[in-house]
Amino acid sequence: MGVTPHFLTAPLYHDWRGQYHQYMTDLVDDQDTPDSPASGEVLEPLRRAIGERYLTYALSTIMHRALPDARDGLKPVHRRILYAMSRLRLTSTGGFLKSAKISGDTMGDFHPHGDAAIYDAMARLAQDFNVRYPLVDGQGNFGNIDGDNPAASRYTEARMTFVAEAMLEGLSENAVDFRDNYDGRLTEPAVLPATFPNILANGAAGIAVGMATNIPPHNISELIDACLHLIKTPDARDDTLLNYVPGPDFPTGGIIVEPKENIAKAYNTGRGSFRLRCTHEVEDLGRGQWQIVITEIPYQVQKSKLIEKIAELIQTKKIPILADVRDESAEDIRIILEPKSKNVDPEVLMNMMFRNSDLEIRFSLNMNVLIDGVTPKVCSMKEVLRAFLDHRRDVLLRRSQHRMDKIDHRLEVLEGFIIAFLNLDRVIDIIRYDDDPKAALMRENWSQDHPRAYTEADYVSPATGAGELSEVQAEAILNMRLRSLRRLEEIELVRERDALREERAGLVELLASEDLQWSRIAEQLKDTKKQFGKTYEGGPRRTRFAEAGEVEEVPLEAMIDREPITVVCSQMGWIRAMTGHIDLGRELKFKDGDGPRFIFHAETTDRLLVFASNGRFYTISASNLPGGRGMGEPLRLMVDLPNEVEIVDILIHNPEGRLLVASDAGNGFICAEKDIVAQTRSGKQVLNVKDDDRAKICIPVTGDHVAVVSENGKFLVFAVEEMPELTRGKGVRLQKYNMARGKQGSLELDGGLSDVTTFNWDDGLSWEMGGGKTRHETDLGQWLGKRAGIGKRPPYGFPRNYKFK
Repeated sequence: MGVTPHFLTAPLYHDWRGQYHQYMTDLVDDQDTPDSPASGEVLEPLRRAIGERYLTYALSTIMHRALPDARDGLKPVHRRILYAMSRLRLTSTGGFLKSAKISGDTMGDFHPHGDAAIYDAMARLAQDFNVRYPLVDGQGNFGNIDGDNPAASRYTEARMTFVAEAMLEGLSENAVDFRDNYDGRLTEPAVLPATFPNILANGAAGIAVGMATNIPPHNISELIDACLHLIKTPDARDDTLLNYVPGPDFPTGGIIVEPKENIAKAYNTGRGSFRLRCTHEVEDLGRGQWQIVITEIPYQVQKSKLIEKIAELIQTKKIPILADVRDESAEDIRIILEPKSKNVDPEVLMNMMFRNSDLEIRFSLNMNVLIDGVTPKVCSMKEVLRAFLDHRRDVLLRRSQHRMDKIDHRLEVLEGFIIAFLNLDRVIDIIRYDDDPKAALMRENWSQDHPRAYTEADYVSPATGAGELSEVQAEAILNMRLRSLRRLEEIELVRERDALREERAGLVELLASEDLQWSRIAEQLKDTKKQFGKTYEGGPRRTRFAEAGEVEEVPLEAMIDREPITVVCSQMGWIRAMTGHIDLGRELKFKDGDGPRFIFHAETTDRLLVFASNGRFYTISASNLPGGRGMGEPLRLMVDLPNEVEIVDILIHNPEGRLLVASDAGNGFICAEKDIVAQTRSGKQVLNVKDDDRAKICIPVTGDHVAVVSENGKFLVFAVEEMPELTRGKGVRLQKYNMARGKQGSLELDGGLSDVTTFNWDDGLSWEMGGGKTRHETDLGQWLGKRAGIGKRPPYGFPRNYKFK
């Protein structure tokens, strides 16, 4: 038969278990329980059986694996590791021992799980970048902030730290309850005495069945100040604790930029989150050059992954004002961010880094802990500190009672010794001549004189009856060394007895007075603060507080060197930026089978609008275009442009401009350029087109009239004001097209939209003719009509391809 887990017999377990069982009963209970067979076996419904067993598993996971105890802040595995190390006498001033031996003893004696899991838990207690106050002093490779794993347990060595010894203080003085280990051979502490609130000092994290916990680390000195305040003012409001504990204190430092009211709310409710940023400084390189040096990164952020993410941001050009990132870290963190230009504003660059990388994180708070080691509860900071203080009072009472029991036993022995010294000759006679000296010592009446026996015949055995010495006193006298039988020893015994009586009186007074008890606890906390305060190596606060100041949004264009370029996009969609404004008629090199499509002058500060046949606009920064030495890169690598979609036009973004967009079917509208800029690679849908339609026209609106020509040669002019201005939609009909019989006999549109342009009525309209000539027409009255009209034959000399250019 197995040993029943001790938590199943705890008094509070049944109360809390009932809350879970109420829900499980409705879910798994079945009244139609089958009759028991003749063999005597008891049958139960499968649903009920599974539910009951899963409930037991869930409770075991919650209380014995995932959630920490509010009293000592430890999970069972951590508590067992420290206790196993104390049994191995691995003190902070002693020698180291192989980690394999420690994890092996922990597994064999107390924690019947995998040694790898035990070693990982122990290694974490030794990592000063994960634990605010390490409990294990590791020798060897115990991992690093880059995310590298610790070396195998056979290579590393460990011992306890001074902090861990403070967690175990009083363990040998009956300070806490002990329980049987998993096989009943040994006993282990149910909780550690813990001289400081470790649950908040080192924090905790865990995921159980249906609940989780996540507690950040804090500063011991601040926590003790809060405890002293609670001792002095037991009914103190939760908000007042913020004066002593302003927020978490992470081992990796950093800056908390969360508003004070949010921190107070999180501590009052036990749930919330904190914005944590890296610590950085601007390093002057001279001649106007500078770089940003990151000296502290947020808690639980792996440095190697952080740098990989920043490098990816540079490669994908999501942060175009960042040129390079370098890791120059040695023992301390030193990450270099190199701007693309000295004109870049450092604050703007860091704000972009905060938004796009783990240089700023949000650390969640969920103070879900075990109260009295049994009941899980989301507690406020005051409730957690109160649970710790109540535990310390219980430890004080148990240690005081244990000390009193020791004193009572010692006083009993001392009284016997003093009687023996006052009747030393009689004691020697009894020991020398009596057949049962222990019983004789206990029967003797020591208040009367006894003649000395020089021979066995002279010896008179004590009379039968109850004497003055107890069995404990008689045994102690018999075990006394002969060298102690001197006058000086008697004086020492009397002095020791008087001192113990005085100490006992103090303990009696302490156990009878609650005020004295809290006063003693306050003294102990002050001593702990001296040990781990500012003079301690990790004592001073590491995490600072600041306000997340509002940085004025500066356009990226303002931080990029303005230089002339020539944008070249081929027929196959390969795009590049050539330095300077080159001759647009100059012959350029393209891949075999490819040729020029769009060539125009621009500047590095420009943003380019790409209009595709699916009606979407994509935005590209000109500074992100590949250089012009090669053939460039496919435009589809920069934006999420489907393979079946074609590029309709590429133009320079004008924030004040307007564009006329239209589809092949002749539907369109006018849109403001400021409304169509896309912020993501997927672009922004502007013109809605059906499957059998496609976007075809995208031109700037530069005049007061619109000229439309269809594929069947119909020419129409109408006022721009007849066109609606939209941000997205199908638009309105620009020109009407007649229906005609197709080859299969079905009705189809007789042509579609061929080209569109805008012009000023007073200036007239121009178009390119064959042979490089240009025709200008000012008398357009016969083609002027209403939008959605059919139009007339185009003016004389209009190109046969029905294009304005």
